[in-house]
Amino acid sequence: MNYLSLAEKLVSKAVKAGADAAEIYISAGRNLSVNILNGEIETIEEADSAGAGIRVIAGGSLGFSYSNSLAMKSLEETIEMAVKFAKLTTPDENNIFPSLNGETDVDGLFDPEMEGIPLDKKIAMALETEKMAMSDSRITKSSGSFYGEGVSEIFIASSGGSSRSYKASVCSFGVSVVAEKGDQKKTGGEYGSRRFFSDLPHSGDIAAKAARKAYEMLDPRMVRTQKAAVIFDPDVAGSLLRGVIAALNGERVLQGASFLAQSLDKQFASPLLTIIDDGTRPRSLGSAPFDGEGVPTQRRVLVEKGVVKGFLYNSIAARRAGTVSTGNASRSGYSSLPGIGTHHLSLETGKYSRSEIIAATDRGLLLNGVTGYGIDAVSGNFSGGASGFWIEKGEILYPVEGLTIAGSGDTILNGIDMMGNDIDMNRSFAAPTFRVREMQIGGI
Repeated sequence: MNYLSLAEKLVSKAVKAGADAAEIYISAGRNLSVNILNGEIETIEEADSAGAGIRVIAGGSLGFSYSNSLAMKSLEETIEMAVKFAKLTTPDENNIFPSLNGETDVDGLFDPEMEGIPLDKKIAMALETEKMAMSDSRITKSSGSFYGEGVSEIFIASSGGSSRSYKASVCSFGVSVVAEKGDQKKTGGEYGSRRFFSDLPHSGDIAAKAARKAYEMLDPRMVRTQKAAVIFDPDVAGSLLRGVIAALNGERVLQGASFLAQSLDKQFASPLLTIIDDGTRPRSLGSAPFDGEGVPTQRRVLVEKGVVKGFLYNSIAARRAGTVSTGNASRSGYSSLPGIGTHHLSLETGKYSRSEIIAATDRGLLLNGVTGYGIDAVSGNFSGGASGFWIEKGEILYPVEGLTIAGSGDTILNGIDMMGNDIDMNRSFAAPTFRVREMQIGGI
């Protein structure tokens, strides 16, 4: 089926059905998942899916409906429902669809060889990863390994401009294991995700990291309540900084629900903090030629040396703010309306190695596990449960857990005093190790 032609045809049908403007979003794809436990295949699932989300504007009002069937009769009924919903809602002069002109050229979104790789090889990868993780004598049980992949195609047509589409692939595998000692049980897991099968990390590396995350947390201790340095492992950088990203959401800013609402072009954090959102990076899982509304993606510096440089907008939020979309309309699928999201987030690296940051810390916590919500996007305050490793005089002494860490966003973000150079750009939130000079650590 020619989905792009179908989308264009549906735009015309929507206008004939009473819409002043229409947007058709079609997604079609295939997913494969393999689950392994104790050297045996537990499940193999493969499924195809396709559907369409239909937005219309009628009399200044917005209507939305979707269909998980691409049969013409179902789609025509969905159009009628969207127009009906529009006529039941309140008009808003900010209801607009973007003008679809141009898109970003992004390399490496689709792996043409992935689907041709034999299923046996993919199963063998998951089996091997579990076996290698279990080969460590400190590991006692497997929680399972997996392999998964997906291919998706996105098609957008609008009465506001030219239609467009792209095709993307993703594949991933990983393992989770358990280390036991007496009554203690510690779980560790690791995975890798890439656009191209050939870019996946080595099974041995994934297995070793999963095993280490389990056994290195055995025999944890508690520490007394105190103020000390906190070193954020790349695994938990997002726990602190995703609250900053949420506060840069243009819709939140308009609603007054962001602690950064009045901070544009102002210093709010350490000069060591630079945050970049890039929808154009080749082979990145977050990249695409256009966002969930068809607006071209771009590379944007959101925070530069601790200064807010811009907010995130989709078309409607941008119209309300008197600006233009930043290409950050996000969609979880054809059944959702466009929200606001990021593509690929990364921090600018510093000059220190991880070992140098640890060696420079007289007393503190190397944080590798957090529970809670991190920085609150509204108040800027931070709190959460914490686990990791205790450092004294520049050396890691023992694992710790059952702690809490807390502080105001202003104090924490301005307290970043060492930024590492150990970044992995394949992470969805790519950050190096970094240190906050002092935080409140709750213990015994």
